[in-house]
Amino acid sequence: MDFEFKSQYNFDDLIKIVRVLRAPGGCPWDMEQTHKSIRANFIEETYEAIEAIDTEDLELLKEELGDVMLQVAMHAEMEHEQGTFDINDVIDGVCKKLVVRHPHVFGDLSADNTKEALSNWDAVKMQTKSQKTQTEAMQSVSRALPSLMRSAKIQGKAAKVGFDWESVDGALDKLYEECDELKEAIINNDKANQREELGDVLFSVVNVARFLDIDSEHALYDACDKFTDRFSKVEQLACERGIDMKTASLSELDSLWDEVK
Repeated sequence: MDFEFKSQYNFDDLIKIVRVLRAPGGCPWDMEQTHKSIRANFIEETYEAIEAIDTEDLELLKEELGDVMLQVAMHAEMEHEQGTFDINDVIDGVCKKLVVRHPHVFGDLSADNTKEALSNWDAVKMQTKSQKTQTEAMQSVSRALPSLMRSAKIQGKAAKVGFDWESVDGALDKLYEECDELKEAIINNDKANQREELGDVLFSVVNVARFLDIDSEHALYDACDKFTDRFSKVEQLACERGIDMKTASLSELDSLWDEVK
């Protein structure tokens, strides 16, 4: 095996190590992997990097960014083996994209603030992707994104051409309207319509969040943490008072919830 052990490795070493792992005589597991087989790993490693950012754990962030980079290296190496592209082509592509989409830095356009910079980015993006309509721009939003995030991106693209409420009041009214329609579908036991109306409610909630400049995905993340924390306190309180949560009435549990709240 042609490999040099070092006290400090670099990016080129990472690519070499991945190639050794996938080459004949390497690791059986690494050799068997395909784009689809490690798709979930990519998602998992990305979320773990996000958690390190959220917890401001820099040591963990360094480790998790390495894991994300490994995923990129693995996918690029799979295509290198097929002769389609390699990691240098990936890097070349993103470098060219950054240069082209920053005409206010590498070209003649100007951008005195973030809004103008993003406007330049969007304009160049539509041009390079041959998107002639805003619908095409919406359709380009990845369907693999978490749905709350995808909703916000789609709504933002609609807003860029003026298809938007004047204020959060309009978004709130639409949310109430969708809630009423969901309630009606529930009353009528219309199962097919319930799913559709629930989707409309969630989409409307994201719209309200967008007007408030709140990341709906992060807001729900925080809500999950808050619920878990309060539930833990309710469970502890029930245990201290000898209350069996499985047999306790809803009013008893609700009373405990209000108490810890």
